[in-house]
Amino acid sequence: MAGLARSRATLRLFGDDLQPAEITALLGAQPTTARARGDRNEGPGPAVWRTGSWRLSADDAEPADPEGQIAQILGQLTTDLAVWQSLASRYRIDLFCGWFMEEPNEGVSLPTATLLALGERGIRLDMDLYGAANDDGDDDA
Repeated sequence: MAGLARSRATLRLFGDDLQPAEITALLGAQPTTARARGDRNEGPGPAVWRTGSWRLSADDAEPADPEGQIAQILGQLTTDLAVWQSLASRYRIDLFCGWFMEEPNEGVSLPTATLLALGERGIRLDMDLYGAANDDGDDDA
């Protein structure tokens, strides 16, 4: 099995009462993007955000390096598990990963220490898997 071709990773917190400045202060890092419920949307999508969000993205990796991306994100943030427990009780927290394949059979493994670090912080691992492109010229599939 070949390793994944490319990966993306973003830590995301969501909640109706989420205040980005509070999350930034508690976690100790500036987000890639953040918004409070009711903020106006300047781009496509709803005119007003229906819920608050705070997001911190890792650098895209090619070839894929999900372990390194998780370390990059968590390395910027507090290690105080009491802070994480408090946040997890108030907000939905996940690590959203996009994993991209170039071949039909690629895979990834995450070490137990990485999974433990996510679990201790109450971070759910969410993945979107993107398959290899269909190269047989049949676009009807």
